[in-house]
Amino acid sequence: MQFHLNGFTTGDPAIAPRHPQAGEALDAVDVLIVGCGPAGLTLAAQLAAFSEISVRITERKPGPLEVGQADGIACRSVEMFEAFGFAEKVMKEGYWVNEVAFWRPGAQGEGLQRADRIQDVADDLSEMPHVILNQARVHDFYLETMRNGARRLTPDYDRALTTLTRTDDPDFPLVATFDCLDAPGETETIRARYVVGCDGARSTVRKSIGHELHGESARQLWGVMDVLPVTDFPDIRLKAAIQSATEGSILIIPREGGYLVRLYIELDALHGDERAADRNVSAEMLIEKAQAILSPYTLEVKEVAWWSAYEIGQRVCDGFDDSDRDGDGASEPRIFIAGDACHTHSPKAGQGMNVSMADTFNLGWKLAAVLRGQARPDLLQSYSEERQAKAQELIDFDRDMARLFSAKPQTKEEEAQFQAYFQKHGRYTAGVETQYAPGLLIGGAAHQALAAGQVVGKRFHSAPVVRLADAKPVQLGHAFKADGRWRLLAFAPTGDTGEADGPIAQLCDRLDGPEGLIHRFTPEGADIDSVIDLRAVFQTPHREMRIEALPALLRPKKGRYGLVDYEKAFCPAVTGPDIFDLRGIDRAQGALLVLRPDQYVAQVLPLDAVDAVADFFDRILIPQAAG
Repeated sequence: MQFHLNGFTTGDPAIAPRHPQAGEALDAVDVLIVGCGPAGLTLAAQLAAFSEISVRITERKPGPLEVGQADGIACRSVEMFEAFGFAEKVMKEGYWVNEVAFWRPGAQGEGLQRADRIQDVADDLSEMPHVILNQARVHDFYLETMRNGARRLTPDYDRALTTLTRTDDPDFPLVATFDCLDAPGETETIRARYVVGCDGARSTVRKSIGHELHGESARQLWGVMDVLPVTDFPDIRLKAAIQSATEGSILIIPREGGYLVRLYIELDALHGDERAADRNVSAEMLIEKAQAILSPYTLEVKEVAWWSAYEIGQRVCDGFDDSDRDGDGASEPRIFIAGDACHTHSPKAGQGMNVSMADTFNLGWKLAAVLRGQARPDLLQSYSEERQAKAQELIDFDRDMARLFSAKPQTKEEEAQFQAYFQKHGRYTAGVETQYAPGLLIGGAAHQALAAGQVVGKRFHSAPVVRLADAKPVQLGHAFKADGRWRLLAFAPTGDTGEADGPIAQLCDRLDGPEGLIHRFTPEGADIDSVIDLRAVFQTPHREMRIEALPALLRPKKGRYGLVDYEKAFCPAVTGPDIFDLRGIDRAQGALLVLRPDQYVAQVLPLDAVDAVADFFDRILIPQAAG
């Protein structure tokens, strides 16, 4: 964490200097977020990093979430939390899913026996674990991040959106009207440049732009409960998938704290027009069903912390924004939807909260770039294009996972099918398999061989390195925060130590200077790395490097005092795997990676391909006055 750049300050460095409008409930804002679920809070936390962007976030509930329905946090989400600065809190408090047990009937079809026990997350899938933590705690961390921002952003609770209209106003074309639930009869109107609906499956924002969720229900009823149990079932502190011979299935998810356990319990199928509410499900019914499935093991529930019943269904929206691509020309999108407002599914795959947060992590930096005058508005069309495709993938995956979990296997081959599916799709459930297609923000794979382990279109796969200036062992990916900056990551070829006339120095010469690529997109008076941030990784051990010989671009002077940033250069880890070997970096040629602000690999190029980088950024970014 870096601070003191513009002068020594005391107190918590995570708290930004206060903006003059901090805490004000403005009636005209850059971004209005409707809904305080994971999607809405991810977006609010990201936009809170930019003091020049005004935001309101509303929620119809009377206060913060206390008990959340979601609990599974994929490895990729924890990587994202690191970019926001609270991954350590999540990992300290959460339950780590290390292994998964599979239980099936005995050889004669009676009782239960453990069929297998496997590692949950494959080695080197991520530096982060798969974690279980109450959704409300994740909300708490986001709310703290928002409060720490310059504008001290906090939600406006007890606000129910009633209407949202688009006008011809050139500055604030969107008008939202809310009922003030804490003051019956009163309303509030907020004007905005952009509105993002994170207001759930019954989204008012979605309805305002004429979109619908499409799909169907599997007509299968499930119950879920968080309990404090006493049981002789041996794997109660492991994630466990249990398929009984005649009573149905249970998924056991141990919760944080060492004692709490979540049970997903299969109930009977629904018939005709029957809905979940028609069954009058109770906590006692769920306990009785869980006891039957676990038999001959015993289960005594001492306390039920929370429970619910739900119907499995998979639905996805036909568009994630309000742009008109089928009319007389694509209009600039102004209204967006995210999370459950545009895709719903069962909890079995553990992806609901994770995919919702990924939606707005994708959208947030794009909104910030347009609002800050760094990128053209057509950048915003990429949100629906990228995330709608990912939502459909999730729906397809979730349908298969739910079907297999509820299956009644007749043979040993059928019994093993669910486990095989789980293992095969481990990368997907970890959240690291998302790959965006080539387009405006993703280049081709012509030079993929230069960095085989950093796949174009996928998230940057972190690895251990040593920071050159202070010899600190770090994860390279943790240097890339949720601050809206693009990254150029240069991997040096063999023998290059950054000294004059070497490949890295030549790269810096072309990027730096008044006519250089980085200066072209840097606002006047801003730090040289404020839009495009260059980092370099060398093959030479850190004790054999001379930091004073590095190009100025890797030792930039920043802030009002011109202080040197010493955190731009890295070397291979002293112990453990070498990043060049671990991520398949071509040692002879090196490589140049272009990373998006949301940490996805946009390009893999040769070190001398500055013209290709310039062509890429020219399509997205707006040239600025000389920096």
